[in-house]
Parts: sequence; structure tokens; C-alpha cells
Amino acid sequence: MARARVNGADLHYEVVGEGEPLVLVHGSWVDHGTWRRVVPRLAQSFRVLVYDRRGHSRSACPPGRGSRRQDEDDLASLIELLGAPAHVAGSSFGASTALGLASRRPELLRTLTAHEPPLMDVVGDEDRELRLLMQAMEAALDRVLAALRAGEDRAGAQRFVDDVAVGPGGWEQMPERVRETFAANASTFADEMADPDWSRIDLAGLRGYQGPALLTFGSESPPWFPVIVGKLATALGRARMRTLEEDGHVPHLTHPDRYADSLAAFIRSPDRPPAG
Repeated sequence: MARARVNGADLHYEVVGEGEPLVLVHGSWVDHGTWRRVVPRLAQSFRVLVYDRRGHSRSACPPGRGSRRQDEDDLASLIELLGAPAHVAGSSFGASTALGLASRRPELLRTLTAHEPPLMDVVGDEDRELRLLMQAMEAALDRVLAALRAGEDRAGAQRFVDDVAVGPGGWEQMPERVRETFAANASTFADEMADPDWSRIDLAGLRGYQGPALLTFGSESPPWFPVIVGKLATALGRARMRTLEEDGHVPHLTHPDRYADSLAAFIRSPDRPPAG
């Protein structure tokens, strides 16, 4: 365990294993612990860095409104600390962060793996039925944020899990320590959502990343994720898309060995079509 002072924030990070550098970027509400089921397997082949993004768990939350761009800058600094360029894999908001960095600092990434980045702005209005579904999700998200603004962090976290991320009953199925992590990081989630650019990405800038990329979505996930992933894949020159069967938004938790093996196989042979 270690700490790094980067871009005005003290970040908690951990490094394990030997080999080419690999950085794992977690999503909202959680922390580096979300990768605990895949790190031992990946550390057999790579030097793996996991960390708490700013404002999450053991990492500091500097004063003032945060932004995804700050998260991107933090990721850049950690890659340079570990040894650039690095393989980077992100999930959810962490995937958005990794993609944002690839669009701005492509030289820092050896490969890019992104699972279900919630970059809603790339969907557009061409699919009316999909847009209606997204509007319902956005309304549920507004209810989550209303609870957080009222100081009801645990209730807001439960609404996010049950109404946005997983589905009814998802909160009750989570271990209590995970529920506690969600509640503890609730204010940072609200801060992320206050960033006007949280769901946007510069597709033109993303075309500047010419390295290998693997973009994935789960077969059990909401229907806007394949659309988002498809548009991102079009912008990226060497991107491959893959559906993760029987998975949803957190494949590294639901099928950790399969996720780790798939990620390792892609890194080793990034131009080979993914299995499955």
C-alpha cells in the first residue's frame, strides 16, 4: 500500500505482480477493492496497479467541484509513476476516464480496455425507443441525486443499485461491507454528476488513439450500452467489440476468472479476435 500526491490530491494505490504495467480504473461508488477478485490472477502476468480515485475511500477529496478531467490527469500521473506506457482497463465511469485520457494522451497507453462507459451523450436521438428508456433511467438518477442532496446517502445508494445499476433487490444481495462503501462514497458520486462533461467525450480526439482497444458490454445490461460501445468503436481505429455473455455491469465481480483471462488474452494478442 502506498500514497501518491498527484494534481493536488493524495491518492491511495497498491501495486502487485511483475511484468508489463497494467492499471485498473474503478467506477463510481466503489474503490480499488472492486478489483480484488481479478488482481491475483492478473498479477501472475502483469505488474498491476489499483487505486482509489480521488474522493473515494482512502484517497483524499480536495475542496471544490471535481471533474472527470481531473480523474484523467490523476490516471496519467499514476501511469507515469508505474512506468509509461501502460495497459489500462476501466469499468463504468473508470472506462469513461480511461477513454478520456486516451483521447488526450494516447502515448500513455499500450492497450485500452473499457467496459460499459456511461457516455450517454454519444447515443443521440435517432432511436426514439432507446431514448425513452434512457429518459426513464435519467429520471431514476435524478431521484438518486435528490436523496443525496437531502443527506440520505445510504438511501440514495440503494436507489442507485436497485433503480439504475442492477435492478430491484440488488441492494439486498450485496455484502454489507460493499453497501457501506457505496454510502461512504455517495458524496463523490454526486460531485461527479455535477460535472457537465461527465457523460461526454471528444470523439474526434478519440480518433487520435491508434493503439489496440477492446470495448465490451454485458448481455444482461441496458440496451444503450451496445450503442455507446458501437459509436466508440467506430471512432477508434483498432477497436474490437465484444459481448460478455451472462454478464452485466460488473463482470469482474460476477465472473472474475473469465474476465481476468479475457483481459490477459487481449493484452497478449491485441490484434487477435477475442474468444467467446
